[in-house]
Amino acid sequence: MGKLFVVPTPIGNLEDISLRALRILKEVHVVLAEDTRTSGVLLKHYEINTPLRSYHMHNEHHSVSKLVEEMQGGIVMGLVSDAGMPGISDPGFLLIRESIKAGIEVEVLPGANAALVALVESGLPCDRFVFEGFLPVKKGRKTRLEFLQNEQRSVVFYESPHRILRTLKDLSEYFGESRQASMSRELSKKFHETRRGSLAELIDSCEKNPPKGEIVLVLGAL
Repeated sequence: MGKLFVVPTPIGNLEDISLRALRILKEVHVVLAEDTRTSGVLLKHYEINTPLRSYHMHNEHHSVSKLVEEMQGGIVMGLVSDAGMPGISDPGFLLIRESIKAGIEVEVLPGANAALVALVESGLPCDRFVFEGFLPVKKGRKTRLEFLQNEQRSVVFYESPHRILRTLKDLSEYFGESRQASMSRELSKKFHETRRGSLAELIDSCEKNPPKGEIVLVLGAL
C-alpha cells in the first residue's frame, strides 16, 4: 500500500517551505501538481527531480480513481497546489477523501496558508473566524451574503483584483460601510501590501489605486 502526502507550498516567497516538505517531495514517487509549470519552478529551485504529474480542478474527477489504484499498488504520492495548502480553495479534497475511503494513509504537513497570514496581519479579531473563500460570482451570491449578514466572527474571503471593488461594495451594502476590514495582496512577495480601514475607506482606496495580484479580504468581527 502506498501513501498520500499533502504538502503545502510557499504562497509567494520560495523560502517559506519546511525542511520536512522538501524531504518528502524528494522521497515520493510522484508529485501531483495543480500547474506543473508553477510547481516545476519550486522543484527546480531546490534541485528536486521527482516526476511531476498534472492534477487540477478540470481533471480531478476523471483521474482520482486511477491515482487511488496506483497508491493501492504501492505508489507514494505528494500532492501540492500552486500555493499554500492543497484543498483550501484549491484541488485536493476529492483525492484526500477517496484515498481515506480506500484505506490509504493520508498525512498532511503543516505549512503556508494565505488566509491565516492575512487574518493575523489584519489586526482584526482572529480568535474566532469564518473562512468563506471566493464568493459566488453570479448565482448564489446574494443568498450567501444574506446568510453571512448576521455573522459575529471575522470573515476571510479570497478575491481577484478585477472583482475586489464589486465585492467591497457588496459587503458595504450588507454589513455597513463603517465595518472594519483589511485586504492583503501579494503576501510574502516583493510588493506585499495590506490596506486597513472601514469598508468605505477601502472602496475609496481601490477606486483611487486599484490593487494588483490575488487578494485576501478580512471582514472584522462585530
